[in-house]
Amino acid sequence: MSVINQLSSPAMYLICGGIVAFVAVVCVIFAVRAWKAGKAIGMDPAVLKRVVTSSASFSVLPAIGILLGVIALSGALGIPWPWLRLSVIGALHYETQVAQGAAEQVGIHLSGSEMTASAFVTIALLMSLCIMWGMVLNLFLNKKYTNRLSRPKAGTEGGGFGDLAMTAMFIGLVSAYLGSYLGQWISGNGRFSFSGDALPLLTAIAAAAMMALLTGIARKGKLHWLEDFSLALSMLFGMACAVLIRLWM
Repeated sequence: MSVINQLSSPAMYLICGGIVAFVAVVCVIFAVRAWKAGKAIGMDPAVLKRVVTSSASFSVLPAIGILLGVIALSGALGIPWPWLRLSVIGALHYETQVAQGAAEQVGIHLSGSEMTASAFVTIALLMSLCIMWGMVLNLFLNKKYTNRLSRPKAGTEGGGFGDLAMTAMFIGLVSAYLGSYLGQWISGNGRFSFSGDALPLLTAIAAAAMMALLTGIARKGKLHWLEDFSLALSMLFGMACAVLIRLWM
């Protein structure tokens, strides 16, 4: 049995599925307690039902982005592990970036044909260890950190350290990805030729254009609900463009 088949074996489904089931049960318990707490403070049950309905409906389309991440990683890591990571604590951009970086460090491409048992252990361990520190540090620094985030910037009516930190992190993340894509393109003698390494850059540009369009529509039309779906829709558009570009090439 190949490594990729072992990563999607019943044993892996049992282990990862058990953890996902445990987390799901915890979520249900907290949801029930939140419902009871809402009624205890006098909230109208009709309002509580609307909150549950709207939250469930607005979670469907954004979850497509997570599903796409599972599909994208399943070819190299099997289905159970990406399913576990993206169901419990992992973020889509984090999981794919760390998995790719770890694969490069062990000397393989992130693909099922090159995956080995030792490579998977290294990738899985790195994906888990790198993200756990947020939970650990929250135990000791969360209160101080949240107070710092909510502190307004001097001389302004809104915003502050939190807004600046999120903007800086987002710009850094985008720059890292675009730098990688540009590097892949420039490595082909710097000639723009719709072949090979130009595809990631073109896909990123297409997805960014769709995100800008959706953001503009949401703001001008005051369709705030559209912002919740913009990420998933942009990813779908980018992936569709990647397929079309590849076919055209």
